[in-house]
Amino acid sequence: MKKKGIIILLIAVIVGLISLYFDAQIVEKVSFLRGDILDEVFLGVTFVSSEVIILLILTSLFMWREHKRKWVLPLWVSSLLAVMVSFLLKVGVQRLRPFQQEIVETLPLLIKENFIIWNYSFPSFQAMLAFCSIPILSKEFPRFKYVWIVFACLIAFSRVYFGVHFLSDVIFGAIIGYLIGEFVMYGEKEKKLWTRIYERIFYGEK
Repeated sequence: MKKKGIIILLIAVIVGLISLYFDAQIVEKVSFLRGDILDEVFLGVTFVSSEVIILLILTSLFMWREHKRKWVLPLWVSSLLAVMVSFLLKVGVQRLRPFQQEIVETLPLLIKENFIIWNYSFPSFQAMLAFCSIPILSKEFPRFKYVWIVFACLIAFSRVYFGVHFLSDVIFGAIIGYLIGEFVMYGEKEKKLWTRIYERIFYGEK
């Protein structure tokens, strides 16, 4: 990881830790922004932030060019790790969501039954999923990376906007997701792991 990336991560960690003390106030203030137009906008963001849509968009992006198809595997591995880590942390921490704590209200259509079984607030899985792909995009689509970062931030904000996550949930979700992506990329940088697996699967090379 480059020095600039480390500095940004450290700043994000500090902001995340500070936000833990102001989470309730922040989510309450953000809820005042709600209105019909913004609700429609962020409902659209919520729809396209589902794991199926995100993976479909990113997989299509890498499949579009043949020489980039080898990155589909690490993309899916990053996403799978994000699912696993998110599940373990949610079950381990068991933090109730803002609307469950009656700090704010949310839209009925956003409430899922698994919210009271295992799908707790910390960390935000959508933030993890959106940010875990950034290290791969940085290498293969450096210009598109910035578009995706903006999109990922909109996803994160929409979770706070609707009261289904606290700010610290999405900040630490983004940090953990990014670190997962860096971990997966490390295997390629140091061992050419994903290139070798791709060539072995599709070309029979050892």
